[in-house]
Amino acid sequence: MEPINRTYAPLQAFVEELVRCGMTHAITSPGSRNAPLALVLAAQPGIEAVSIIDERSAGFVALGMARESGRPVAVTCTSGTASANLLPAVVEAHEARVPLIVLTADRPPELRDTGAGQAIDQVKLYGSMVKWFVEVGNHDPGRESAVHHRALGCRAFATAAGGRPGPVHLNFPLREPLTPVREELDPRPWAGRDDGRPWVTSQDPARVPTTELVCGLAARLAGRRGAIVCGSTAEDIAAPAARLARATGWPLLAEPTSGLRCGGHDRSHVIAHYDLLLRSERFAAEHAPDVVVRLGDTPTSKPLRAWLQGVAQIVVDPHAVWHEPTRTAQTMVVADAAPTCASLAAALEGGAAPRVDGWLESWRARDALVPPALAATPAGFEPRFAAALAEALPPEATLWVSSSMPIRDVEAFFPQRPEALRFLANRGANGIDGVVSSALGASLTAGGPCVLLIGEVALVHDAGGVLAAGRLAAAPLTIVCLNNGGGGIFDFLPLAREADAALYEEHILTPTGVELSALASAAGLPHTLASTREQLEEAVRRPGLVEIRTDRQLNITARRDLYQAVAGALEAPLGASPSPSPGH
Repeated sequence: MEPINRTYAPLQAFVEELVRCGMTHAITSPGSRNAPLALVLAAQPGIEAVSIIDERSAGFVALGMARESGRPVAVTCTSGTASANLLPAVVEAHEARVPLIVLTADRPPELRDTGAGQAIDQVKLYGSMVKWFVEVGNHDPGRESAVHHRALGCRAFATAAGGRPGPVHLNFPLREPLTPVREELDPRPWAGRDDGRPWVTSQDPARVPTTELVCGLAARLAGRRGAIVCGSTAEDIAAPAARLARATGWPLLAEPTSGLRCGGHDRSHVIAHYDLLLRSERFAAEHAPDVVVRLGDTPTSKPLRAWLQGVAQIVVDPHAVWHEPTRTAQTMVVADAAPTCASLAAALEGGAAPRVDGWLESWRARDALVPPALAATPAGFEPRFAAALAEALPPEATLWVSSSMPIRDVEAFFPQRPEALRFLANRGANGIDGVVSSALGASLTAGGPCVLLIGEVALVHDAGGVLAAGRLAAAPLTIVCLNNGGGGIFDFLPLAREADAALYEEHILTPTGVELSALASAAGLPHTLASTREQLEEAVRRPGLVEIRTDRQLNITARRDLYQAVAGALEAPLGASPSPSPGH
């Protein structure tokens, strides 16, 4: 690596250390003050740098990459409001435990608070949303600067990825020259370690439960009526969680982003449609558990959260984040979920723990009632399209699920499948901002097809992401948009009944009025209008924007009828077919 000049050489040392630590991707946005950062990232061997014009979109593209790959991704922008536009992605990265390295360019101290353009206070701009902030400072060129920047790169990578993963923020007050004009610099002081190792290596300690803890927990689980609730997690817990389910004889209530609902592992204990089952007060009461083991974040389902209230819960969380909105958990296990499940299963298998007769079978038999009830609903019912993706998605595909109704419909209706499908979503802060951009980032690192399921309000909210997807023609992203003419999720809230109808329509539902075919054309994306399952299956085989137009009123009535049909089937003797929804 030949140092360029006094501004670029420290950044070259810093970025080279990021690569030595394992970084492979970076996002840049255009600017003058951050030109040294952007050009160094783009020129660095081992980094694939992607240019995104809109900083808000750029932040979420980086987040999507890091969420999919599990590796820290760098994102850089120029000074001023550009850096403020990264805040939403920083917030999501913090809440969702996604490793992100934010590199903001800034004016040097002598140009701050002087009326210079694009100069705002960027010191600790993101507050408590970042794990670590550092004002990098200005240093004379030489060995001391090189060592400082190399150690800084290692610490930034290790801090973002280690412990509870999250974003870090480095603010670079860059002076001239901002252009890569060559200066006479001796390359020897700028060199890294000869063997290619990082300047500093960092090791996270193993987070495994003690033998004493495992034995105590196993005694609390043996012979009890229980369940294993699996939410979103970055760990691969499918095999050990399935083993624990076998050892206990318990159902696995698996939210799709847990990685347990689909795949080649043992799915004999997986319950996919717990959201609908637990809407029945009678079923929920009859299936009240003695104890619940929770892995990953709490699923979105409100009926599930209500069912968990008052239940003795054992929450396994390697980062002690206390992701426990019910506030009734009795035990927090600060350990990785995979070894915890494996150790508990081994302890229970060795003790030949007694089973509760018929407990698992009752869950499985009722879970099987939901698909035929869904099949009896009208063809244009939105959850049918969410469930249809189970057949439409190719093996090894990634499905990014938007907030609002899509994540709820996928949780409630997506069936378990033997194909290894991966589910991702922004469920840290649960916002609809940056969803397209996040899915775009995931598509660039997933190594296979990536499909986004989204509503039209969230789609238009991130129009910058749609434009970026069109600009990056190589991105294998297919956007499936359920267009019901507004924020349909609000129709299920008391707000829809109590508010003035006209004001509710304009200020809450907010129909976008955007012709999605025109948006796709502006972005250079193919547009397909699909209205049947067959058309959807054909359209998701190639990148582009797939629009499915649905009726909001139909979704309200069909959903109510479906819940009633499932409740009726749950109260009927097992073996009886669920009655068709009234009028269908």
